[in-house]
Parts: sequence; structure tokens; C-alpha cells
Amino acid sequence: MSQTESSPYNAAVIGREEIHPQLLILRVRPDGVLFDFKPGQFAVLGLLGHEPRVPEAAAEEEVAEPDKLIRRAYSIASSSVERRYLEFYLTLITSGQLTPRLFALGHGGRLFLGPKASGVFTLDRVAPGKAAVLIATGTGLAPYVSMLRTLLITETERRFVVLHGARYSWDLGYRGELESLARLRPNFTYLPSITRPEADPTFLGHTGRIQALLEAGVIEKETGVPLDPVRADVFLCGNPDMVKSAKAWLEARGFRADHGREIGTLHVEEYW
Repeated sequence: MSQTESSPYNAAVIGREEIHPQLLILRVRPDGVLFDFKPGQFAVLGLLGHEPRVPEAAAEEEVAEPDKLIRRAYSIASSSVERRYLEFYLTLITSGQLTPRLFALGHGGRLFLGPKASGVFTLDRVAPGKAAVLIATGTGLAPYVSMLRTLLITETERRFVVLHGARYSWDLGYRGELESLARLRPNFTYLPSITRPEADPTFLGHTGRIQALLEAGVIEKETGVPLDPVRADVFLCGNPDMVKSAKAWLEARGFRADHGREIGTLHVEEYW
């Protein structure tokens, strides 16, 4: 059996945008027909253990087996009506097994793409007409980008709010696109925030951690959307510490998290 025939790889990189050395937007095209997915779902990417890692990578905590496929799930950032490729927003985990290898892929690089999308972190459970408040840190923004790219075309009445936190303004991936969408769509508001303003003095947006911004009422003041479970559903995705603190604060305001088949008004994905 030839190397090609025995390879588990079934997709190729057709685009890569390096926001900076530790943040990457990767476009992946499957060899066959792309599976259907709902905005907010995730897919599995994989590379063999013998693939090279970027020079910035630290020593692996556990050395990968060279012929074993390393797989991880990543939220899809592309629109569900885009049929040519999937897009992923990745952060480099220097001690990790997969992201240092994904970051080393160039245009045309081969990789494994799982056969389907999964996950319930979608707008399916949000009642028609209710506002969707989408809160993220870092690459936890990815599922919201998919939602907005797909749904803002047809959802002209529902209010959408994105509150995205990062350390510095140059860590705010998709910022230009989201600012443009906010100018074009009156039902969408984009609220970027950074936590290291002393090192980024030209940034004129909000500063501080997500928890502090919630407590200060930034969303209500800037958008008029009340953080009230009768009027809005809230999504949380990103740093587990942010998710934990924001979840507790929102639950104290009456929001109830999804639990299995029980549909809540608070939807959580720890994507980190």
C-alpha cells in the first residue's frame, strides 16, 4: 500500500492568516463534499505525531507517537452556507501536541478532518425574537463568527451583541470584519475589550475583564439589550475562569444554564 493510500489525511490547507505568531486563522478544504453543520458547532482536526512543530513550541509534556493521529475539536468560524472550506481560529498552545503542528502547516499542507460536525452550542435553543448576547475571550469568538456570518443575512430583527475580551487590541481577531458588520447591520453591536491597556495606549475601546464589564452594565448601556432571561439568552465561550465567574454572576440574575434536554437561557462552551 502506498503512503498516499495509507494516509489518514483527507483535507488540505487552502488559506492561513497569521494574526500574530500565536493566533492563526486556518482554512481547510476537504477532499470530498463538505458535511453540513450548524453555526456554533465544532469539527475535529488531526495530524500524525511525526509532523513538525513550530520553533516557538515548548517541549511536549508527553512525546507524541509518530504514527498515531493526534485529534482535537475546534469550533468552526466559517458560515454554514460556505461549501468550499471550513475556517478555524486557533491559538498556539506552545506545550500542546496539536496546535504547534497545525501552526507549522503551510498552504497545501495535508491534515485529517473528522467526518461530521458536533455540538449543541447553537441558536437552536433560543426562542425566536430573543436577543443573543455572545460573550467570549480569545479564540472562543470562533463559534460566534460562524453565527453572525450565517444568520445576520436573514435575522434582521433579532438583536445580536458580541462582547469579546483579549489582552491587547492585536489579539482581537476578526475585529475589522465585526466592526464592518456592526456598521452595516443595525441589529448587531460589537464590544471589544482589552485587559492590558497600559501596553496598548492607542486602543480606545473598553478595558477590563469580562466580569467587571458585566457588573458595570456595559452591555445594557451600550446596546439597550437588558441582561434579563426573559428578553435575552447569553452564550459564554473561552477562558474557563471567565466562563465560571460570568456564569455565576448571570445565574444570580436569573439565567439558567442548559442541562441536557432542559433548555436554559445560558449556553456554555469551554473552548480554550
